[in-house]
Amino acid sequence: MIAWSIVRKETMGFLKNLFGGSPAQHEKHYYVYQVKCNRCGEIIEGRVDMDNDLSWNDEGDGYLVRKTLIGGNLCFQQIEVEMTFSSQRELIEKTITGGKFVE
Repeated sequence: MIAWSIVRKETMGFLKNLFGGSPAQHEKHYYVYQVKCNRCGEIIEGRVDMDNDLSWNDEGDGYLVRKTLIGGNLCFQQIEVEMTFSSQRELIEKTITGGKFVE
């Protein structure tokens, strides 16, 4: 009869060897921007994760991102940001409602 702890250790050792090693480090790419709220004037920083936030546009030749930002003050004004990126992930156009882009 084999002890359960021996079987478990062998199984865990196999899994560590199979999935072990250091995970590949993937450098994250962000497009960072700032907006100013029209109501209270607060500056809010937003970012687009270039690996996960982009969605194909209707034409299939680029990407589209929509973000809603709300500041940390008691204003709670929603600021809507829409950005269009090329298929090479370069910014083409950006529009905003409820605020202004800070350059």
